Parts: sequence; structure tokens; C-alpha cells
Amino acid sequence: MERAVRSAAPHALVDALRGALATAYGAASVQLYLADYGLTVLQRVDAVTGRAERRPPAPTLSLHNSPEGRAFGSQEPREQQVRHGDAVDHHLPVTVRGERLGILTVRLPGERSTPDTVEDLTQVAELLGHELLVAERDTDLYQRARRTARLTLAAEMQWELLPARACTAREYAIGAQLEPAYAIHGDNFDWAADADELTLAVTNGMGEGIQASLLTNLAVNALRNARRAGIGIADQASLADQALYEQHRGASYVSTLLLRFELATGRVEAVDAGSPQLWRQRDKTVERIALDAQLPLGMFEESDYVAQTFQVMPGDRLLFVSDGVYAAVSPRGEVYGERALARAISSTSLLPAAMVPRAVLRELAAYRETESTDDALVLCLDWFGRTEECGAER
Repeated sequence: MERAVRSAAPHALVDALRGALATAYGAASVQLYLADYGLTVLQRVDAVTGRAERRPPAPTLSLHNSPEGRAFGSQEPREQQVRHGDAVDHHLPVTVRGERLGILTVRLPGERSTPDTVEDLTQVAELLGHELLVAERDTDLYQRARRTARLTLAAEMQWELLPARACTAREYAIGAQLEPAYAIHGDNFDWAADADELTLAVTNGMGEGIQASLLTNLAVNALRNARRAGIGIADQASLADQALYEQHRGASYVSTLLLRFELATGRVEAVDAGSPQLWRQRDKTVERIALDAQLPLGMFEESDYVAQTFQVMPGDRLLFVSDGVYAAVSPRGEVYGERALARAISSTSLLPAAMVPRAVLRELAAYRETESTDDALVLCLDWFGRTEECGAER
């Protein structure tokens, strides 16, 4: 199975898998559904040839009201008896290190639908997820399958810049989402981890459209360049600040919240250089973590940045939100960050980190009651820690 998929052309992964599963398990059909950018539907991948504008619309399934969507949400395999026959559809999450990509649906004869087979298919879905990420370097097929509408150019640039929408490790789980998904321009998030630390950045480039996206691209890549040089986050902020000021001479700047987590201890260094906010849920208490406000990146020449520290404990949930979230206003004039944001954090406390951002953004949309073109970013981080090392501190 692995050989068949890894030797397939990038655009033909599903076809190769379909043939291998038919031979090995008697699969009658194999379909891959990918979650769209807005996390609202699952869209079938069809390897069609020819010009993109001639493609028929791909079939879509609700991410919330379909068996496939429920398997996506629970991240557990689900079975569905096929009508007028003994065949069974198996809906298997396609997930890579916490990044929920979609669902693989495999139809098997009833007698072949055993627990051992489901375990095998679960591993096949995981294999497919890894191969999808590799294949995307060489084909647009899977990127196209995630779209229910055309992305703006600014949104295209922003999504290409992101590391993923979710990530899990021993010490933490991350989930993040941007809205409006098909027209985002200035908001962004980034993270990277090694054996000792996790670095996380939430950025918001000023302006709109392509200019905001270009500004954010410069800021994120400047921060990555500094981070990969192995320097501390205060110096990362300073170097990114210099790069932005050299390019724009203070006419444009980027608000940034930059954090470095020590994985062994839960000690956090933070640089608050602008508008993104940090909220914490510890047990049943939800509160904003107020950090020392410093200048946005690129506003003035040679700004100095100082990192401050705080501690996260196993069980803590951190929520990072842009001003498009906490500053949103209801029709009655109440600001979302005054009371409603804390309620939304509490109401989503039982959801895994990967599902929290979309749930909060849905509540935000209902709160506003009208559509908004403002960027809105939510990033959720659940901290587990290394319990054998951090348990005594708690």
C-alpha cells in the first residue's frame, strides 16, 4: 500500500490508493474529501484534466451534519451501512500531526469490515495525509479541492505563508483559523518547535488587501530568518523591526505578539508589540493576560524590545485573538472583548484546540449579526507540559 501511494504521480494519489485497496480489501469505492479553507464543508477530490474553468463543481458535504463531517469532528473512524446492500462505508480521518486535512471514505463488503481492517485503513489514511503534504509541492489539485470560491490574491499569499492550521505534540496542541477565509489580508500566525522550545507569533499587518499581505509576508519572513539564526525573541523582534523600517520608513508597521515556551518548564517569554491579545483559561477562570505594550514592528527606527516572562501550567488554555475579534461591535454597540469573548472561551472549553478557533469565530459572527470584511484571527493553545517535570510546580 505504501509503495503504491509513494510511487504514484502527485495528482494521482487517490487513484493509486483506490487500486491498491480494491486489490487488498475488495474496496468498491474510495473517495477523498478535504476540508475547505473556511472549515464549513468537505469537498471531494476529483483528478480531472484540462483547463480549470471547465471543471464541474466538486461534490461537497457538510462538516457538521454528515457522517463524514462527524468523523472529521471526532477524529475517530465511523461506519455507515450502505442502503440496499451489505456494503459498509468507512469514514477515516486524514490527519497529520494534529492538522485535520479531511476524510478518506472506503466502501467495503460487509464480510471484510472487521476491526482489524478498520485499523489497517486508519493507518492508510494517515499515510495518505503525509503524502498529500509532499504532493502539494508539485500539484495544485489538492489546493483547488479546498476551495468553494476563488481566493483573493492577498488571501492566497497569507494561506501559503501559514505553517498549518493545527499541530499536536507531547506538551501542547495548537489550532488556528483566519476569517474571512477567502479574503483575508493582514492577519497571520506562525509557529516552530524543536526539542526544547516552541516559538509562536501572531501578526497583523496594517492596511488592507495586497499591501497588508505584502507587509505581513515581510514581517513573518523577517521573524523566521531571525528565529532560525538561533537568537532570543527580543532580538527577533528587533531584527524584524529593522527590516520593516528599512523598507517602509515607518509609514507601515506590523502589530505582533511573539512568545517562546520552554517545553520542559512551562516558562514563557513574551514580546507584546501591538494589538493581538492573549487570554487564558485556567480551570474555570477566564482572564486576559495583560503584557507590557511595546511599539509595533517597523514604526520607528531601531526600537528596543524587552521580553517579559510568565508561567503556564498543565491544563492551561491560551487564546490569541486579533483586534478583528475582540474589538468587534454588536448591533447594540457592545464590544465583543468586554464580556462575550470570555463567555465564548468558556463555552468551548470541552472542544479540542483544533476546533476552538472556528467555534469562537462562529459565535463572533452571530454576535455581530452582519457580515464583516475585517480580518479575524483566533489561535488556541492547550498546554499539557511535561507532567513528570511540571507536576510538582502545579
